[in-house]
Amino acid sequence: MARPRKPLLSRERIVAAALALVDAEGLQAVSTRRLAAELGVSGPSLYNHFATKDDILDAAADTVIDRVDLSVFDDGTPWADALAAWARSYRAALAAHPHIVPFLAQGPGRRPAGLRQADAVFGAMVGAGWPPAHATRIGATMRYFVAGSALGSFARGFVDDPDAYDPRDYPHLGQAHLLAEHRRQVDDGAFDTGLRALIDGLGLLYAEVVAGA
Repeated sequence: MARPRKPLLSRERIVAAALALVDAEGLQAVSTRRLAAELGVSGPSLYNHFATKDDILDAAADTVIDRVDLSVFDDGTPWADALAAWARSYRAALAAHPHIVPFLAQGPGRRPAGLRQADAVFGAMVGAGWPPAHATRIGATMRYFVAGSALGSFARGFVDDPDAYDPRDYPHLGQAHLLAEHRRQVDDGAFDTGLRALIDGLGLLYAEVVAGA
């Protein structure tokens, strides 16, 4: 009886395995030896598809960014609404894979999806009348904000033990032990509050820099 054939090794399989490993154990868990073991292949066979481990991580990171919805920048949506909708989609993509965020935070480099995103945001802002320098800063500011919000949970940073927050030491943290229980409400609310503040602030700047020019 013929033995079952192993699935052919491909870039897609390698990237999927790398992203799954990052999700489960973090960036430090990824090595070509570990990936080869996960895929049931020899280490050198990975180099038929990727030159280095960082190339694999680049591809894994780009698959995450490729899930961000950029269509709002092409459908006539006003710039402020488009920026907010994109930021929510961006955060959702990163929040699904928080361990890859530190790698993504280094910038798009040569990653196609990352570069398409940067191009779409910059182009939309310039198209809306923002000077190029401001458009660049807006893209950077949004990336800082979204990446930071996806990197971790504010609410989970507090333990659920009320004795950890002695009122003699922390007179304003009497309810902090309840934050973790309401993680989604706290973290999503914080993101929405920050996003609204950013967009409103940019609206005031737009009136000064663009509309008032």
